[in-house]
Amino acid sequence: MTTSRRRTIGAGATLGAAVLLLSPTMAHASTEAGSEVEWPEEFTSAYTVMATPDEVINSDGEVSPGEEGATGDFMFWINSEEEVICYEITLEGVTGGYESPALTATHIHEAAAGEPGPPRLAFPDPEPIGDEPRTSTGCMQGPFMTGVEGDDGADTGEGFSLAEIEANPAGFTGDSHTEEFTDGVVRGQLMQVPLDGVETGGGGMQQSSAPIGVFAGAGVLALAGASAFMLVRRSQTS
Repeated sequence: MTTSRRRTIGAGATLGAAVLLLSPTMAHASTEAGSEVEWPEEFTSAYTVMATPDEVINSDGEVSPGEEGATGDFMFWINSEEEVICYEITLEGVTGGYESPALTATHIHEAAAGEPGPPRLAFPDPEPIGDEPRTSTGCMQGPFMTGVEGDDGADTGEGFSLAEIEANPAGFTGDSHTEEFTDGVVRGQLMQVPLDGVETGGGGMQQSSAPIGVFAGAGVLALAGASAFMLVRRSQTS
């Protein structure tokens, strides 16, 4: 017997036209940034990032615009009790290859809006290069590594817990870096969105199952309206 559940993650009233279909078991790109794992049964919180080139800054905190016309749609689902983060990242209008001193060029940094900060999580870079859209999907579990050495000599992902994101999502930013735009091609702050229509975070568990589709709006997140996200998940029982 098979049952289907439709769950909506809402961040506003506008539903974008882009539709990304995922297989029931997600394919994972190779990365040393964390252990690759399957989609978990539960999440404690969910976040979106609408990344744009005008939000990019350099290591001194000065504005350093990314690629004109580029956009990034990031979606993150967290189970902080198991240290698992699932991600769906889509880049559009991005040209050229990636470049970063980290293990990959696509990250979550611990950084408030307009401020620099170290990478805490490194994700497989969206592909394919030279075609659109570029996408990256999967799940990974800590302990995490970024490949970047902090001021204390340790990797900037060492000891990082996903509960830190849940405690202060606005203090984290998602971005990606390319050969031409090494400071960042796009960047945006994490914004918490409802999970199953209920605000989550701080350890509140919600049931989940393998995703078969994500409907994600593309474009810039405006103050007067965000894109809506609809997650269609299917659970199978016998």
